[in-house]
Amino acid sequence: MKKFISESLGTFCLVFAGTGAIVINEVSGGAITHVGIALTFGLVVLAMVYTFGDISGAHLNPAVTIGFWAARRMPGCEVLPYISSQIVGAVLASGLLRFLFPENKLLGVTLPAGSEMQSFVLEAVLTFFLMLTILNVATGAKEKGITAGIAVGSVIALEAMFAGPICGASMNPARSFSPALIAGHFEHLWIYLIAPPLGALVAMLACRCVREKECCCAAN
Repeated sequence: MKKFISESLGTFCLVFAGTGAIVINEVSGGAITHVGIALTFGLVVLAMVYTFGDISGAHLNPAVTIGFWAARRMPGCEVLPYISSQIVGAVLASGLLRFLFPENKLLGVTLPAGSEMQSFVLEAVLTFFLMLTILNVATGAKEKGITAGIAVGSVIALEAMFAGPICGASMNPARSFSPALIAGHFEHLWIYLIAPPLGALVAMLACRCVREKECCCAAN
């Protein structure tokens, strides 16, 4: 249960801080800026990795959980509880943001700026880079070293900074599902539910090519 509670709390913090930065940026007339939003996502993930990494691995993301399972770094029986915990935490965070900012219509919903296919490909590629980094710096149960959180947080901030204006740079089905559910905006949601897990699975295959023993062996 400690793993699942950690995933729920960590994802709550991620969605509350990350999408909260988007909401507050809109409410304040751009005080946080796009760069600030990108850094917020990266920094909160960095903090959560160091907070919960030794308990649950701090996946905070169904796509990451699926990637770890595909790489045989976690048992299949934990996949659904992990994902359920992440969704619960994310939905609670979006619900709290709705309570705090009832006038905000989107609550940080991820929406494509261009075509759906453009955002689909971007989300898959961004998650590929993210999962490739995670697989090389972390195990399923805990981070490999003190720099794991920095590496993962930096990749998220970097990708959100350059791709956020086009696709939203979600890379996380729970992060996209929760504001869509609470705000009632389900248009384009399929992009953010399908593309990240697809990118994570491709990253697992790429990792297997260069680090076969580490990427294919169980963590425990």
